[in-house]
Amino acid sequence: MSDQLKKFVFDAAPVRGEIVNLRTTWQTVLQNHDYPAPVRTLLGEMMAAAALLSANLKFDGALIMQIHGDGPVQMLVVECNSDLMMRATAKYSPDLPANPTLAQMVNANGNGRFAITLDPHDRRPGQQAYQGIVPLADENGPLDDMAAVLRHYMLHSEQLDTHLWLAADEQQAVGVMLQRLPREGGGDARAVAQEAEDTWERACHLGATLKREEMLSVSADDLLHRLFWQEDVRVFEPQPTHFRCTCSRRGVGNMLRMLGWEEVKSILDEREKIDIDCEFCRQHYTFDAVDATQLFAGDRLSADVTVASSQRH
Repeated sequence: MSDQLKKFVFDAAPVRGEIVNLRTTWQTVLQNHDYPAPVRTLLGEMMAAAALLSANLKFDGALIMQIHGDGPVQMLVVECNSDLMMRATAKYSPDLPANPTLAQMVNANGNGRFAITLDPHDRRPGQQAYQGIVPLADENGPLDDMAAVLRHYMLHSEQLDTHLWLAADEQQAVGVMLQRLPREGGGDARAVAQEAEDTWERACHLGATLKREEMLSVSADDLLHRLFWQEDVRVFEPQPTHFRCTCSRRGVGNMLRMLGWEEVKSILDEREKIDIDCEFCRQHYTFDAVDATQLFAGDRLSADVTVASSQRH
């Protein structure tokens, strides 16, 4: 079965893992866009990574993963809700170099940034979404792949030792993640700590043997068996993933309201209608003069009442 995420834990140590396979979810994204292969691979790896990280959200909301680039790829965005409903998009210019590196695509001038936003759906009054931002480089220089970017982010923003292995092509996006959790007390502390360290290093070493071709051709169950068949690993029931875009005519209307009546009216003075396409699903929305008047009818009525009231006084 594809389009699912599985969690697993090591019984011998505080180490947890996840493996995700996106096929229909990923192909739905690609149906809406004709991405060049390098952009497609990077966005697919981001989708797999977003699913892996979203599976551990402790709130009802969304994880939004973004790269803001200063090269031919200006932006990549993946949004994944806590129920693993996903969408993704990328903005790029056509002058991509042949076989570009990550740095050539999004960090050509050293100003690229990677960000993760955690956005609860039921925010309290005054509560802001949490956002962590890191550069696309570390003390050793530019980061060379998406897995390295995520490891850099987790160490600096979450202080959590994390390893990821990611792969994507035109058919599917796959990811494997291992995380070392804080140790709990009990028993011989030194022996427990050594066992935990040994298990973590062994698991990471096994993970590092993964090859891209293997990840894209072998099922999740077979990958787990190949990697950890000698370990005491408990695997939990899989969670399904799906593509879902949250755009709506109401949401687009609210965006136009944020522009203000004068700005919207000036656009309609130049053209008969406002056409907007969702960058994620390509859904098309059209607003003409009548639609715009209805959008702002309440605001204009309120303003007229306020003016009339002030004139009476």
